[in-house]
Amino acid sequence: MDVNTIEYLNLVDKRLGGGNEIHIISGYRSPAYNTLLLSQNQHVARHSLHLAGKAIDMSIPGIELRTVRNTAAALQLGGVGYYPGEGFVHIDSGNVRTW
Repeated sequence: MDVNTIEYLNLVDKRLGGGNEIHIISGYRSPAYNTLLLSQNQHVARHSLHLAGKAIDMSIPGIELRTVRNTAAALQLGGVGYYPGEGFVHIDSGNVRTW
């Protein structure tokens, strides 16, 4: 995993009080697994930053996903995706953007 992505996750945790239990749904994703997800019509990018270990899909029990998303986006350290239906927030150490 990319150290910048891990540091981003750490800063989100600290902004939310620190010491939180963090559930990682997805981190590094192999090319074969990414291709499998694509073939199953999952909502994944063909050139996902997960393939480079630069992305994490996560949730923090007891903290609303909206709050996690807003906290991550406010840091302006990379990408932030909001997936309330799937129960996670995506953060990555790529360009600053939200979706």
